[in-house]
Amino acid sequence: MKTTITIYDFTEMFKRVRPDNFSDQGLQALFDYLEDYEESTGEELEFDCIAICCDFTEYENLEEFQRDYSTDYKSIDDIESETTVIRLNDGEGFIIQCF
Repeated sequence: MKTTITIYDFTEMFKRVRPDNFSDQGLQALFDYLEDYEESTGEELEFDCIAICCDFTEYENLEEFQRDYSTDYKSIDDIESETTVIRLNDGEGFIIQCF
């Protein structure tokens, strides 16, 4: 039995369960990424807010990412060679699939 999750359902669940994990812009980008993934693979994903929070992390900029990982990553392109990167429209922010 499956339920279709809308962007509203998605953001409301995160705001209720894990309000500090992603910005509004990050939630929109992550929702779009997950929908695109489903469409491109034909695989339906199970919505699990906590699992998504464990699998993805939002960063405001490269410097914040470097504090968690390493200064060996000199650009977002370097990060993309290691994992999935979802760029945000603000120009500096991005979400990574944790590695």
